[in-house]
Amino acid sequence: MRPNVMTRSIVSATAVAGLAIGTLAGAGTSFAASAPAAPPAVSAEAFGTLATNNLGLTSKQAKGIQRWLTGWGYTGDIDGLLGTNSWKAMQNYLAAQWDYNDSIDGIPGPNTIKALQRFLSEHSQYTGPIDGIAGPGTRAAWSNWANFIG
Repeated sequence: MRPNVMTRSIVSATAVAGLAIGTLAGAGTSFAASAPAAPPAVSAEAFGTLATNNLGLTSKQAKGIQRWLTGWGYTGDIDGLLGTNSWKAMQNYLAAQWDYNDSIDGIPGPNTIKALQRFLSEHSQYTGPIDGIAGPGTRAAWSNWANFIG
């Protein structure tokens, strides 16, 4: 073998090895498993009482609902934010008058919405299905009723 060919072979092999090592070193950090996310400082349950669901009502309309709900156990601020306490009072009313038979938990879930839809079908021209989905028809009837009592 000629000395020039031998030198080229050694240099080429060294370059290829260097590239391979460099690529693997870079890949090691990019493919490394990420550290697990730190747990939240405050649980989601802590925010449950702060959650509001006005079902499309304006603050003014929601204040009217809250004033009306004082007759059904609502004792919170008239702030235009239908939160847990507002919905608990609404569930108390719906349980007494509109066949709501689920938990009084302040969450406007499907059973709460079904009872609300039964109520709205009698009092606010709701003509949609009693399906527990607060769709556009439910929201429009809810808004009409809020305007009526507000």
